Amino acid sequence: MAKVESFELDHNLVKAPYVRQAGYEVHDTGAVVTKFDLRFVQPNQDALPTGAMHTLEHLLAINIRDYVDGVIDLSPMGCRTGFYMICWGEHTPEEIATALEKVLQIVLETTVVPATTAKECGNYRDHSLFGAQEYAKQVLAAGISRDPFTRTV
Repeated sequence: MAKVESFELDHNLVKAPYVRQAGYEVHDTGAVVTKFDLRFVQPNQDALPTGAMHTLEHLLAINIRDYVDGVIDLSPMGCRTGFYMICWGEHTPEEIATALEKVLQIVLETTVVPATTAKECGNYRDHSLFGAQEYAKQVLAAGISRDPFTRTV
């Protein structure tokens, strides 16, 4: 059976919020893809409500691209404790955490959630800007650690 990196992580030992490099792949052509774990809340103790998570997904996916080159995708984790971000090229947790802090500030200033029509979104009714802003405040107040096991902000 194939191993899944996130299932090998001891979720009892991590200390959210943090940014963690969760994967690094080099293709035969030399192309590099890096995967990051953007953890907002403590696993098995909290979870983002779907409306807040969905709104954060929209706002992060749009705005993170202004600060990080080569973003392929930003998607919510099924456990609803954070997001995965996949990028072309080599990036560091420091670079990603700094960009995430800037984007969460944008979330706090947002008044309209983009791409929330039935044409643009597969579940356009399930959004909460208020919830997204509350979790953005919580993450910024705690500080985003660059180490998943030791709180370093």
